[in-house]
Amino acid sequence: MEKQTPEEIGPEAFETLKYIIDPEIGINIVDLGLVYKVSLEEDNLHVDLTLTTPGCPMSGTIVTAAEQILLRRFPNLDVKVELVWTPMWTTDMITEEGMSQLNRIS
Repeated sequence: MEKQTPEEIGPEAFETLKYIIDPEIGINIVDLGLVYKVSLEEDNLHVDLTLTTPGCPMSGTIVTAAEQILLRRFPNLDVKVELVWTPMWTTDMITEEGMSQLNRIS
């Protein structure tokens, strides 16, 4: 199997992370704007993500789910998902698709 480039893995990682739904809001973490960065250096896939609030009780669950789904999708890579708090998340980070989903839920 040919090794994927960072340009190929980044978009694929974002698409994969769309399967993780924020349990409180009901929208995937990508369209909610929680995934800040996906990077690949050698065989290390690193993801920076945040949560809607620092006290979110689902923090461990979301981080673990992100790591597990990426490990299944990219079994030949070392996956590290890091919870970051800067910049602080705001509703301005929700994608157009996320806003559309949010409007359907409301």
